[in-house]
Amino acid sequence: MGIESLIVLLVIGAIAGWLAGVIMKGYGFGLIGNIAVGIVGAFLGNFILGAIGLTIGGGIIAAIIRATIGAVILLFVIGLVKR
Repeated sequence: MGIESLIVLLVIGAIAGWLAGVIMKGYGFGLIGNIAVGIVGAFLGNFILGAIGLTIGGGIIAAIIRATIGAVILLFVIGLVKR
């Protein structure tokens, strides 16, 4: 993985984590936490959407959508565990 790929991964993770924090009001973890949630959410979203056979497409927008879906699911699960 090159430095460019790492930067793109961090940017997509930050955007997806922020969007997930906005969608799931009150579940944000700050900038670093949102980046981490977004990155883990990207892996989770790709796995879940691939497992059910749902494809969104390619490109940066599709990657952000997949990562956001995964991050929202992750924040939901974290919210359930925190109760």
